[in-house]
Amino acid sequence: MKRITGNWNGFEIVWLVIFTLIAIGFTIVSKDSFLGFTVFITGVLCVVLTAKGKLMSYAFGMYNTFGYAYLAYINGLFGEVMLNLLFFVPMNVVGFYMWKKNMQSGKLSMRQMEAKGMLLTMAVCISGALLLGYSLSLIPAQNSPYIDAITTVLSVVATILMVRRFKEQWLVYIVLNLFTVLLWVIRTVEGSGEGLLMIVMWSAYLVNAVYGYYNWNKGVKEALA
Repeated sequence: MKRITGNWNGFEIVWLVIFTLIAIGFTIVSKDSFLGFTVFITGVLCVVLTAKGKLMSYAFGMYNTFGYAYLAYINGLFGEVMLNLLFFVPMNVVGFYMWKKNMQSGKLSMRQMEAKGMLLTMAVCISGALLLGYSLSLIPAQNSPYIDAITTVLSVVATILMVRRFKEQWLVYIVLNLFTVLLWVIRTVEGSGEGLLMIVMWSAYLVNAVYGYYNWNKGVKEALA
């Protein structure tokens, strides 16, 4: 089990315990569904293990993908639904395979993008968000089309960078998590029962994204040494 999950340092343990307790508290106070709670926990475990470069992240990620897709569906966030079912499900399988091929003694080999790749990534994110946002705005029941589009496009880009083992995935995740928190704040104001728990979950992801960049930056330096 230690080889699968890796050693946990003090920060990771405290971080996980705090947000788990917060999730339990919000579930009780807001009378949220058990599904919402499990989506939160599996999501947290997935991103923490991804930050550590561990294959087990894909197991938790698969459950989280289906659960979050359902929550997005009942909240009218159809871009999020399509993203999870049509992209994240197959990418969980692809990512597991590609990471497994690049493990050395149980440790993932991490990479760094060149400046040209970073500029191309920014261009894809901006153009993709504008095009998808316009398309989603044509759906009558769609809520917050352009913010939904931004989070959808950034999620796709970040996942591709993650599967290809680039540390810059975490910079994309930081921006993604900020917009997703905003998205669920809007849904909470408009009456979503799952909104508060989702805000906490994506705030946890934001903290983890900062830590993930720090951890992967160290991993790249070790790979280049």
